[in-house]
Amino acid sequence: MTPEQWVEPVRGVGLVWARSLDGVIGADGGMPWHVPEDLAHFRHVTGTATVVMGRRTWDSLPERFRPLPGRRNVVLTRDASWSADGAEVVHDLATALDTDEPVWVIGGGQVYEAAVPFADRVSETVIDTEVAGDTVAPTLDDAWALVDEGPWQTSRTGVRYRFVEWRRRS
Repeated sequence: MTPEQWVEPVRGVGLVWARSLDGVIGADGGMPWHVPEDLAHFRHVTGTATVVMGRRTWDSLPERFRPLPGRRNVVLTRDASWSADGAEVVHDLATALDTDEPVWVIGGGQVYEAAVPFADRVSETVIDTEVAGDTVAPTLDDAWALVDEGPWQTSRTGVRYRFVEWRRRS
């Protein structure tokens, strides 16, 4: 599947991540691979939608990309005193998802786990590697149907990847 074939979430909440074959999505506050095509896919998928992330995910973004341009950036944190230019700070997931606009949850692990019950779509990039990491993607159960498993492609960095789309079953 190419980014151009992507459509907005049906009911409004989508999850987007890149994961290794063994489910790792992060290591030491970053991604343990470099796949520029995945970053382009992420930009296309999230488009102009609201993006919801935890504070550590915000901190992991390169400073020049904070806030993510063209999108409402909602940051979940338990720290009532935390603030950052360009971030809309909230302290609970319900508040973060309370919008009529499409929302993409972009991490991290705890935020994904909490958001799975509210999501109707998952866009994942599967990276053809197994790596050590400290954050893993949620496991999708029988409530989810695989609707598109794109072909394996090779990044200009030499890493194999593919785009996969899941939808919540009716």
